[in-house]
Amino acid sequence: MTKAPRKAEAKEPAEPKKEAPKAVPKGKKIDKPAPGSKPNALQQPLKPSEDLAAIIGSGTFPRGEVVSKIWEYIKANKLQSPKDGRQIIADKKLEAVFGKKEVSMFEMNKLISAHLIKPE
Repeated sequence: MTKAPRKAEAKEPAEPKKEAPKAVPKGKKIDKPAPGSKPNALQQPLKPSEDLAAIIGSGTFPRGEVVSKIWEYIKANKLQSPKDGRQIIADKKLEAVFGKKEVSMFEMNKLISAHLIKPE
């Protein structure tokens, strides 16, 4: 049995590749709201409780900055679990904020919320 020769197929030109959307670089600071506009939830200034202020300092901070300062404290004091970096082992200052000795990094944000108050 012999095969019939194939006819030359006309190739269609390849479609040009689509460019991927540009990603926002990590660690980019959030722009401050324009004067007269209402800041979003991450930009609203919040006042920390006394326990939280012992870690991040007193004054008012946006929520994102509070989380960043807590992570700086955690890393500076080597409070991440060596087995699982997602777990935070609280020292006395953090235990006063979290209410327990060990928390996950996801649970941390929920626990911090109780210590942030809108300034008057």
